[in-house]
Amino acid sequence: MQRRQFITLGLIGAAAGITGASALWLSQGNDPRLLNLNSLKAKLNVMLALPSEQLASLSTGDWNSAQVFSHCAQSVEFSMSGFPQHKSAVFKHSVGALAFAAFATKGAMTHNLSEAIPAAPALDPNVDVKQALTRLLNSVTDFEQYQGPLAPHFAYGELNKADYELAHVLHFYNHLDTFSAFS
Repeated sequence: MQRRQFITLGLIGAAAGITGASALWLSQGNDPRLLNLNSLKAKLNVMLALPSEQLASLSTGDWNSAQVFSHCAQSVEFSMSGFPQHKSAVFKHSVGALAFAAFATKGAMTHNLSEAIPAAPALDPNVDVKQALTRLLNSVTDFEQYQGPLAPHFAYGELNKADYELAHVLHFYNHLDTFSAFS
């Protein structure tokens, strides 16, 4: 086989593999009917009804349940008040925008589940779990009612309210991957 044919076949094979893997990844998202704030609030209310001890023991990740709830509340709050630190404009207009588009298309997000929002206040591991969950629920309700301008996302850049709603829901659902009874 000539070198040109070998390279061409290799590129075609790689493209087919990437296309197939991308199609498989995109097909494994959440039920689109659950990707809204009403479904998120319903899930949060179910969790709020759990005994504190059970709620506190749900997270099997690096962060405890209260830290996860606090982290997700920070994200919702910052979408209204402004994120403390941003990725570069180049990142937000390229990698960030592409990542959000892929997550939105898939209906699921994947990210480092123990990475804090850049320059956000530290997550207190000793905060009361019900208090942290109530904070998250209140932040979602505040976001629903918010009429002001939305702050650019630190990684995705400018998002409209519908995109932010989806981002918040996907973000929390991704964190549920570390919750033993709710993933």
